[in-house]
Amino acid sequence: MTHLFTRTTYRHVPLLALLWVVFCTAASASSHREAPLIANDPLADNTDLYAFRSPDDPSTITIIANYIPAELPFGGPNYYSFGENIQYVIHIDNDASIPGDEIIYRFTFQKVNEDPSTFFNIRLGLENLKTTYTLERSINGGNTYTTVISNGIVPPPNIGPRSIESAVGLGSDYESLITGAIKLASTGEKVYCGPADDPFFVDLGGIFDLGDAPRQNGNSRDGLGRYNVHSIAIQVPILTLRKAGAPFTPDNILDGDFVIGVWASANRQAIQTLQSGGEAPTNGGDWVQVSRLGMPLTNEAVIPIGQKDFWNRITPYDEITETTLDEYFYNPELALYMDDSQFGTAVPAFSALRIQRNSLQGFDFGNTHDGLFALKGSPALAGTALDDAVFGTLLLPAAGKPRSVDLWPIFHTGVPNMRPYQLATGKNGDPLAAGKPFINNFLPNGGDMLRLNMAVPVTPRDDPKFSSMGIIQAAVLGLTDPAYNQTTLLQAIPNMDGFPNGRRLEDDVTAIELQAVAGVALAAIGLWYDDYTVGGANPVTPQLINVITYRTGVNQNDKPFKSAFPYVATPWRGTEVGQ
Repeated sequence: MTHLFTRTTYRHVPLLALLWVVFCTAASASSHREAPLIANDPLADNTDLYAFRSPDDPSTITIIANYIPAELPFGGPNYYSFGENIQYVIHIDNDASIPGDEIIYRFTFQKVNEDPSTFFNIRLGLENLKTTYTLERSINGGNTYTTVISNGIVPPPNIGPRSIESAVGLGSDYESLITGAIKLASTGEKVYCGPADDPFFVDLGGIFDLGDAPRQNGNSRDGLGRYNVHSIAIQVPILTLRKAGAPFTPDNILDGDFVIGVWASANRQAIQTLQSGGEAPTNGGDWVQVSRLGMPLTNEAVIPIGQKDFWNRITPYDEITETTLDEYFYNPELALYMDDSQFGTAVPAFSALRIQRNSLQGFDFGNTHDGLFALKGSPALAGTALDDAVFGTLLLPAAGKPRSVDLWPIFHTGVPNMRPYQLATGKNGDPLAAGKPFINNFLPNGGDMLRLNMAVPVTPRDDPKFSSMGIIQAAVLGLTDPAYNQTTLLQAIPNMDGFPNGRRLEDDVTAIELQAVAGVALAAIGLWYDDYTVGGANPVTPQLINVITYRTGVNQNDKPFKSAFPYVATPWRGTEVGQ
């Protein structure tokens, strides 16, 4: 008999929404539970997204989409697994002239209980959450799909040695289970779906304690250390991902035809009907997006709590016309805590982070001020990205939106290799002049995505100049290292392949994004900090040094990453944590 209670998932049902908000307010905090509604549906919750040129196979791009936040490794008897009745989706945009996605990978999972007579998850070679998956690919924007993997293998949870290695368990070792789960799709992609150590590292306790990172009274702690997630990792040939009609090899290491935008989502059917008598719920109706992720920390730390559910429901392409959320990038809340005229003194952990209020004694990037808008219509902007005949209508939309020239494009369009978005090297004090190229991941076809230029060379992980600070460190080298700052010619600077040009597993995105809010990208192109006087010999001032050396107190993952696909570290074992 069917209950009379039928719920519409993630729609505007006032009583249900109120109950969920009350529940989530009382629940414990965690980084990835970034919006009230999705916090109550962890199986469909995107936690992180990565996209990088594969270090051991530079002809491919690796995309990793993680789901299910803060998995306890000892979370039995009902261990974590991918959900049924959920579509897990990876979206790729490679052509700004075509609306929407060009390539889509869609995963669905199925579970089997192999031995209903036991409460153990694994016993005598049988699994009670044995999970497989189907992978479908679309290369026409989702109009049609082709199945490219059937019955893909998902490793079981890493319960402990008796369950995995012993004769009364699976009689295997966990690394062999991971290796055995890596499959080659019929279209050439390498795929892994399964448990992994959570690769995101951040002091959750400090960050959410009103910005106490690094902690001022005590040691910082990786809030996701010794927790697991479920990873979908896919390694795709660059030739598959490149823009249609693009050459087989790029013209240079910043070739715009090799820029892709990547985002991930989860969909549920709109209607779920609960059943009596222990029967499983039934699902029906249209598939509805309930979670999405592109750039890290957007919904956690930029979008205010009243808009977080709305952000999860829309797509990056909706953000072209839906501009309600743009204001939180033009005037970010976090910037208020990096400005002593606002609330900067209230957050001592951010004392090294200060935005430009009087850059070059003429430009104020404080919230609600004008930034570069005073130059609107000036002949000085002719031929730059800020020219209305180029992208000025996007990048200088109006007065009172100071971060429209840096934070907004970093999150919404990527950054073009055009004036003024080149390093200050060779500019001779004029930020609008041509400088040294160091990034081009411009793809103005939507909103929040990871944008990656696939032509940029890989920085080997054992390179002495490899840095978790990504593009920030590439800019530092381009400005200060004699190997790069003696010319404005395009060079392969180490870490040009780092966040926010894609995202590597090692990248310290929390520190990078806080530095970006503090105006470090503006400084890199020659809009120096307030303690530099125009005409001075050295713009590397104490304030700039403070910003580029700022760290949150948690600077690396709790486990080393693998050197080969799927790169994520082996999941923590239930018997080795929580003791």
